[in-house]
Amino acid sequence: MERLSGDDEGIAIIGFNRPKAMNSLSKNLLGLFKDAIDDVKFDQNLRCVILRSMSGRAFCTGADLKERATMSADEVGPFVSGLRATVREFQELPMPTIAALDGFALGGGLEIAMTCDLRTAAENAKVGLTETKLAIIPGGGGTQNISRIVGVAKAKELVFTGRMIDGREAEKIGLVNRTVAQNDNGNAAYLAALDLAREIQPQGPIALRMAKLAISKGSEVDLASALAIEQMCYAQVIPTKDRMEGLIAFKEKRKPVYKGH
Repeated sequence: MERLSGDDEGIAIIGFNRPKAMNSLSKNLLGLFKDAIDDVKFDQNLRCVILRSMSGRAFCTGADLKERATMSADEVGPFVSGLRATVREFQELPMPTIAALDGFALGGGLEIAMTCDLRTAAENAKVGLTETKLAIIPGGGGTQNISRIVGVAKAKELVFTGRMIDGREAEKIGLVNRTVAQNDNGNAAYLAALDLAREIQPQGPIALRMAKLAISKGSEVDLASALAIEQMCYAQVIPTKDRMEGLIAFKEKRKPVYKGH
């Protein structure tokens, strides 16, 4: 967990760092991920959170199957329930989030990535919901999020086949926003995510949160209800000092300085 400073102040990085296990989700890693979520969710100054791997080999390969094999049937249920709750909590973060997919993003790893607002990927990344190969189904929101991102028919194709696709194919079907050639350091997707975060960072933090809320919640309901949600979110930005700063800065032809008030 790292908060950037200087010109990048307002950007936070959460990095998976379990390279020998390809960042598979053990009980410990899941607990640390939840701690990182708790660390950022109430930070009013954050404009963007990037979720990345500290190794170019894999973003996250889902559940730690070796650890899972040692669990009793009574232990599996609570673990999956905790995973689902943590993933949902990350999805509900109020600020924009970006997943940087360097390497493999499989199963629960792709499920976590799909809870982000935006995704970048290296061309040679391998992504997929591969659970049906293990005679199970995605259990961390994957069946629902992928259908909302790429459409029902394509979602069914990917889940039914358990197919892995590369970064370019993922961009083609709308699963990722931006694909870049991998570099020697194995962090090209992270650098692309950082570029996106730097485009987001200058914007008003309250406006970013309200825009995310309006789009996320509005996309789940009918148009009339969605417009009411947008109106509610718009009303939240009207009394802010940031809105006045934006107007004054525009008039004075300078960059605004937003403080999240």
